[in-house]
Amino acid sequence: MSGGAAPGGGRPFASQRRAFLLAGVLMVAVASAQAVREGAWKDPATAEAERLPLVARSLLLAGTQSAQRAVVVGERGHVLLSESRTDWRQARLVPTRSTLTAVTAVGDKLWAVGHDQVIIHSSDGGETWSLQHASPWTPEKADDPRASAPLLSVLFLDENRGFAVGAYGLLMRTEDGGRNWERVDLVRERSEDEAVPAPESEDGEEASGGVEDWLFSEEDLELGEEEDPHLNAIVRTGDGSLFIAAERGAAFRSTDGGENWERISLPYEGSMFGAIGYQGRHVLVYGLRGHVFESLDLGDTWRPLETGTELSIMGGAPLADGGAVLVGANGLILTRSAGEAGFRKSVHPDGVILSAVLPIQGTRQFVTLGENGISTYVVR
Repeated sequence: MSGGAAPGGGRPFASQRRAFLLAGVLMVAVASAQAVREGAWKDPATAEAERLPLVARSLLLAGTQSAQRAVVVGERGHVLLSESRTDWRQARLVPTRSTLTAVTAVGDKLWAVGHDQVIIHSSDGGETWSLQHASPWTPEKADDPRASAPLLSVLFLDENRGFAVGAYGLLMRTEDGGRNWERVDLVRERSEDEAVPAPESEDGEEASGGVEDWLFSEEDLELGEEEDPHLNAIVRTGDGSLFIAAERGAAFRSTDGGENWERISLPYEGSMFGAIGYQGRHVLVYGLRGHVFESLDLGDTWRPLETGTELSIMGGAPLADGGAVLVGANGLILTRSAGEAGFRKSVHPDGVILSAVLPIQGTRQFVTLGENGISTYVVR
């Protein structure tokens, strides 16, 4: 044989492989088309999550504490539960295979959000879930990026009132526990007399950027809808105020339960991936290149906190007395024992990207979540 010819003078092996691959693709396409015609095919956004043996080692992105147990969520609709924080099991029924990015709890009632604008709800501490909302991408939605934008954070004020935020300035709210969700439109015209004062830094100087109305004007949107900043996290402070951390140096705050908002500028023009709300109007934000900022007045003034790193910080959780634990790229772990203390830096032995952290009450241990799933870390 020569020239790569197949035995018996047939076609070259490469051509055979291409033919086999093409045949396989056609078979899959035919089977998919038949499944659609017969009603057997279901969009992953609304397909039941698979139960897998190594789910605790999959990509997990967020966690919370319900009344009875810890609940974590991640890729492919994975939801894991644990009373002990050491033994984890998969939830019995989750009605989506979309990636879940955030979860929150009010007692034993939980809500999780994610890609395809999925919102799911559990009323039994996370054992079983129902689908409340989904909006997978379709060609008809191409002109409106928020129509199927992923949701990135969720917060409930009580069992009825909740908010979910996501990409392209997407903000949704519910007044009935998630049975109905409405999208809050961030676009309106601003009049010339709507100017508001710029925030001050700690030394009394006017901070750069200033405070803008939270709603975007038509001029703001001149470059198109995709220029809306992604809303990465929403939290509540002790006095009931709401705070949203966003990208490109933007943040948003509300002092009336989300009825009215205003947009403020952070001291750093990069993205903030998360926020922590404390007592009063104390809020801490963290994000790109190790940046952390703290405000005691809901963003009127800010002070930078030294982290000793330029690694991005992806997740965080509050500790007592204004303390915090933050996690991020390359296994980064930052701990702050109290509000006036500095951050102590350590590294998770796996050295992987960590996306979220859950303190284990009464111990120096933390449950960390990330690209290698769940692990436990002890702060020495």
